[in-house]
Amino acid sequence: MSDTNFQAAAYTSMGTPRDQVTLPAELFDGTVNMPVMHRVVKAFLANQREGNAATKTRGFVIGGNQKPWRQKGTGRARQGSTRSPLWPGGGTVFGPQPRSYDEQVPRKMRVLARKSALNARARENSIYVIDRFVYESPRTRTLAGLLLRLGVDGQKVLILTDGYKPNVYLSGRNLQRVQILPYHEVSTYHLLWSDVVLIEAGALGQTLEPVPEKESSPVARRPKPAREELAAEAKPKKSSRGSAAKAKAAVKARVAPKKAAKAAPKRTTRGGAAKKTTRPAARKTAPKKKGK
Repeated sequence: MSDTNFQAAAYTSMGTPRDQVTLPAELFDGTVNMPVMHRVVKAFLANQREGNAATKTRGFVIGGNQKPWRQKGTGRARQGSTRSPLWPGGGTVFGPQPRSYDEQVPRKMRVLARKSALNARARENSIYVIDRFVYESPRTRTLAGLLLRLGVDGQKVLILTDGYKPNVYLSGRNLQRVQILPYHEVSTYHLLWSDVVLIEAGALGQTLEPVPEKESSPVARRPKPAREELAAEAKPKKSSRGSAAKAKAAVKARVAPKKAAKAAPKRTTRGGAAKKTTRPAARKTAPKKKGK
């Protein structure tokens, strides 16, 4: 136990800096108990498991009631069922069965672990105090702008509100690496998961007087390309006139003989069938013999 007084940076809900705030001494006293935090986090993760994995023993596999072959005389090993674990498709021996992975941790140990996690973040100067979150309606852009002005938009951020505030939760549920919880429901796991913790002043039992808000700087965004640039990228690049003319001439030279051959008239017979252009050679007939 130490008498260290931790100071935390304070901001308004729009990101305007305020004077630093002294964190409560009864909670932030510098205690960091690593073994207790490890046990509590391990129990928290174990309690998330459903334990639904299950396999079938030979008594639950369908089929196999008939003896595959007679007991003696076949030369093979005796078998009583095709659902034996020795057979393909048979039952499983010592497989997983539904079970509970719950681990019970004493309440005082959970309180100590949560206190240690808060002190660990306070040592790293990773705790920011927000005077109050007052959102008339859900607005993701407002919360994203706050994180950007605090310089923590690329980190894992945990926001702890004073009680349930649906508008704040709905404003941040679409943001990656951002979790929003009521202060009294936060666990040691969530505190150690985060890189930065934003705590509402009312949750710590402090009341910060409102200060005049400065004009919030616009959120930096990637500049959108102009319409002319998009149109230029969408249009295919045209080749030079000389190369295009040469290419057209080459195509015409290839296609012209084929078109001429197709356009040549074909001789037809009376029945309408096409007649071959080449005539068969005349047959030589033997001269007729004159009669005696």
